[in-house]
Amino acid sequence: MKIAGNGESAAKDALIAKIAGVVDAGGLITGSDVALRPEDWQGQGSCQALAVIRPQNTGQLSAVMKLCHDAGQSVVAEGGLTGLVQGVRPTSGDIVISFERMADIESIDAVGRTMVVQAGVPLQKAQEAAEAADLLYAVDLGARGSATIGGTISTNAGGNQVLRYGMTRENILGLEAVLADGTIVSSMNSLLKNNSGYDLKQLFIGAEGTLGLVTRAVLRLRPRPVSENTALLAVGDFASVVTLFGSMGQKLAGSLTAFEVMWGDHFALLTTETGRHVPPVPAGQPYYVIVEATGADHRRDNEHFVEILGEALEDGLIVDAAISTSKSQRQAIWDIREDIEGLAGVLKPLVMFDVSMPIREMEQYISVLRKNIADQWGDTARIIVFGHLGDGNLHIFISPPADDQATHHLLEEIVYAPLQSIGGSISAEHGIGLEKRAWLHLCRSEDELALMHGLKKTLDPKGLLNPGKIF
Repeated sequence: MKIAGNGESAAKDALIAKIAGVVDAGGLITGSDVALRPEDWQGQGSCQALAVIRPQNTGQLSAVMKLCHDAGQSVVAEGGLTGLVQGVRPTSGDIVISFERMADIESIDAVGRTMVVQAGVPLQKAQEAAEAADLLYAVDLGARGSATIGGTISTNAGGNQVLRYGMTRENILGLEAVLADGTIVSSMNSLLKNNSGYDLKQLFIGAEGTLGLVTRAVLRLRPRPVSENTALLAVGDFASVVTLFGSMGQKLAGSLTAFEVMWGDHFALLTTETGRHVPPVPAGQPYYVIVEATGADHRRDNEHFVEILGEALEDGLIVDAAISTSKSQRQAIWDIREDIEGLAGVLKPLVMFDVSMPIREMEQYISVLRKNIADQWGDTARIIVFGHLGDGNLHIFISPPADDQATHHLLEEIVYAPLQSIGGSISAEHGIGLEKRAWLHLCRSEDELALMHGLKKTLDPKGLLNPGKIF
């Protein structure tokens, strides 16, 4: 552990005093109060930062960053702590920038279908505001109540509706960010078409707070669907899952919104094994699919949806099906898929992975993964798999027999090493953070890595923004 000398400690104290002159009393947390804040999404551990700054607006953050830049002080931007890859974990020498007081929805343009929000706005709050205007903000994920807009932008979050609406990147028209030296880059474009040079917002989307701190954004809204049809399907083999995906995509055309797959052990664990959820269809099949379609005509869309599922049943693509007939039934289906807390409560210890790969490689990849883990630990390790099949994203939850660094590293080797040969990626939507940075070379070429390093050096030459993350 590095022990700060008197001179260094005095410099830190002087910096904190200067920051106190920029923000109000509620904008600065220091001393033992810092440790009262949680370290992760489960509320476990405590924040280890030097201080937590809670700016009220972009101007305050800019002034804080100028002071930090002059002092060579590192900062870590904090959102809803739902990233899962240690992407916002500070050290005792870092200052945390929290956007919890920058959580206003500034405006909604119902005609232009845009919404201007501050970075600390929770995703669910933005969704509800869009719904109140009879519109839709299409980015959606299980952590919607905690995840913030700034965090979803910084990780380019995907979620449940990527199949139809794309990643966060496709749902942001403009944004504002503060650079390491306090410079404000305002690219608050609200146009669908704007080819006036470089699209600067793309520099910060998915950059995990390493190039700049996102403060505000212009969200792209969509027409709110009138119909919403959801079903849980039991499927007998992976070949049928793939065929079903192609068939649903063709027959439902642009209305197919979600195609989520749960391996059978995931479904059984959260329904019959633990009793946390009532199974809409019996457990025991190898795969369970949540398929959802949205449209503009309730009666016609519902009839078409039921007809297509009937054809899939006749063709032998599905073994059983449960179609929701109410919002509560739809939510009950999705609750099984989104019950991460349930998995974390049952599987201890638990190591979580977020990877992507071509759909054609999934079955073999998971088969080899299970074999390798069984060869290593026998039946003392448990594997749960589910994911967004349509965008090639799998979530893999492994409960190993031990919870130590050597075990974690071995698991990473087993999970990540095969991805390079099948054209996969170590990260689909949660980012790199601290957890995956050692494996970045598996999905990026040397030229790409060199360019990424160069960009980081240009925008943050002192390496003050979220140090140690990604690189």
